[in-house]
Amino acid sequence: QVQLVESGGGLVQAGGSLRLSCAASGRTFSMYAMGWFRQAPGKERELVAQISSGGDTNYADSVKGRFTISRDNAKNTVSLQMNSLKPEDTAVYYCSGRFGLQQPYWGQGTQVTVSS
Repeated sequence: QVQLVESGGGLVQAGGSLRLSCAASGRTFSMYAMGWFRQAPGKERELVAQISSGGDTNYADSVKGRFTISRDNAKNTVSLQMNSLKPEDTAVYYCSGRFGLQQPYWGQGTQVTVSS
């Protein structure tokens, strides 16, 4: 079983930056596809960015060019660097990990608030 713990959320002004980190337990982290999702009030959870076990990345159109996902398999961490933040980026951000077609694991979430 994998446990995911996010950190790095907070309050930032529009145009600012934040870096989210997700620490994962378990010995097989490198084999997991990892992702960041977010959920704003009254909206469904949506994919923000994902990175495969091989390092391939994929981003939502709304964050392309502003957010960067990365992973450090030696430290069992995945990060999301968020630049040029906008008020519409305000949401609870969740780290997710999945091995193959198994059900994904989720972190508890971290709040990101961008003020205008």
